[in-house]
Amino acid sequence: MANGLFITGTDTGVGKTWISAGIMSLLKAQGQSVIGMKPVASGCEVTEHGLRNEDALILQQQGSIDIDYVQINPYAFAPAIAPHIAAQQAGITINIQEIENKYQELTQQAEWVIVEGVGGWQVPLNDDETVADLAVALALPVILVVGMRLGCINHALLSAAAIERSGLQLAGWIANQIDPEMAEQKQNLLSLQQRINAPLLGSVPYQQTLDAEHIAGWLDL
Repeated sequence: MANGLFITGTDTGVGKTWISAGIMSLLKAQGQSVIGMKPVASGCEVTEHGLRNEDALILQQQGSIDIDYVQINPYAFAPAIAPHIAAQQAGITINIQEIENKYQELTQQAEWVIVEGVGGWQVPLNDDETVADLAVALALPVILVVGMRLGCINHALLSAAAIERSGLQLAGWIANQIDPEMAEQKQNLLSLQQRINAPLLGSVPYQQTLDAEHIAGWLDL
């Protein structure tokens, strides 16, 4: 049975995918096999092979093993909107049990499975369940990606508190600078370190060129 991590973020667009890819690169450098999973993705492109999501493709490419795309991204939607709305428009209900089944299949094929959530912690997946419910169903330790920009302190502290209330382990958090012009970045980082009851696993500076191996160099798991 594989080890696993659930990667969530303070918002959409905070760099969850590339941080996930960096974690995967770091594990591979330690000689361990790893698979990435993006269970739910909106904003997919129509291809001759079906709907494909850029983030899911990055995780698929970063994996140690060649895995069929639908195993990595079982729920793919074309509109770049909230996943529960995209699913409603497609006449589909996102089923957490189905995702859990796909995850369990992946755990038989590698030493690690890195699961990237969609949006933030409380993003709805269907009428009754959220990303948080998915993480609880998978029972994985959670890593929180904090997009370092104005307003990140409030978003990070609310997210960390919600993760802790879920009963899951907040294994740590990663500061990812997404605004190159952010004022007082170091002071904001220190404020978060003083208030989040979990270790800082890396502070990734703003990246003009995204590369998993380079990002891995900023992480300390």
